[in-house]
Amino acid sequence: MPDLDFLHISLADQRLYGFSRGTLCVRLDVSTARLGAGELKGSGCTPRGLHQVRVKIGAGLPQGAVFSSRRWTGEVWSPALHAQSPGRDWILTRILWLSGCEPGVNRLGRVDTFRRYIYLHGTPDSEPLGVPLSHGCVRLRNRELLDLFERVPVHCPVRISEAACPQWASLDIQ
Repeated sequence: MPDLDFLHISLADQRLYGFSRGTLCVRLDVSTARLGAGELKGSGCTPRGLHQVRVKIGAGLPQGAVFSSRRWTGEVWSPALHAQSPGRDWILTRILWLSGCEPGVNRLGRVDTFRRYIYLHGTPDSEPLGVPLSHGCVRLRNRELLDLFERVPVHCPVRISEAACPQWASLDIQ
């Protein structure tokens, strides 16, 4: 499978679209912020605009690895572990940490995506995707994130927009 050179996340569609050389290669359901779009620190919103994958965290760890402050806790998610920590915001499997590319929009000051710790990360399989439920990050299925993690290089551009992408929804994946 080819490396991806561009990701587009549609808040309206609750989908991630991955491209290689202009060809749609990946279409995944995601869950973005329950509170919608927004850039301000502490807003709990998903930031819009052009970003890049600044850091990749978790290579070699097991599927379901539990992260806290970007470090593996040594735990692997299970229904029993989930039951012990109701309400925990699970960050699982891998982290693709985003950094904004647009000063004053999603970079620097009170709108800095990187300093807001906005990630693409795994979520428990029991959590629904396709509906906004996160605290600002972009949640994905763990098995799909494992594949995405391997295909996305550091500095890969990531556009997050409110627009629906019906033209991509019906395209065949190459």
